[in-house]
Amino acid sequence: MSVGYDVFDDPYCYKGTITLKNKLGLRDLALLESFELEMTTLRASEALPRGKYDPQHYRRVHHHMFQDVYRWAGKYRTVRTSKAGNPFCYPEYIEREMDRLFATLGQSLAAENSEQFVHQAAKFLAELNAIHPFREGNGRAQLAFTSMIGERAGFPLNFAAVQRDSFLPAMIASYAGELGPLIAELRSLLS
Repeated sequence: MSVGYDVFDDPYCYKGTITLKNKLGLRDLALLESFELEMTTLRASEALPRGKYDPQHYRRVHHHMFQDVYRWAGKYRTVRTSKAGNPFCYPEYIEREMDRLFATLGQSLAAENSEQFVHQAAKFLAELNAIHPFREGNGRAQLAFTSMIGERAGFPLNFAAVQRDSFLPAMIASYAGELGPLIAELRSLLS
């Protein structure tokens, strides 16, 4: 949820709160978190949208997962945001950076072996996380999309086995350019 994000005068939130505006009008953060988790878990169990593995495809995956919760599901954020003082891509550059990043995706899809795949996938995932194109739900969309990439490349990843206490620090380290922990995490998720 929005807790932990550094955003001021956030038009995505109800005035004077950190609760994101949502389709049910829930103002209680705990209730919204529960509703969001329930709906995204349900949507993640459905077939994810097919596409060309491009930014539009990624946006459709995010929309699919969050369509029941937020009107802006699948739309790039319009506010500057950071987490723990680490700034994400400024909104005015998101589209350009997404196009640039997705142009490299073919390297992951064309990997010749699992080790090459986890290295390319870690690099892609780290950059996607640093762009952080959506106001909320980036992590879940990233995992869902990376799972699709693994299937397509012939190296399925079992994200149901993610250990949050090691995967989250690996994602944080990747923001600083340290890909080793994320590569190890992805390697451990190979089916």
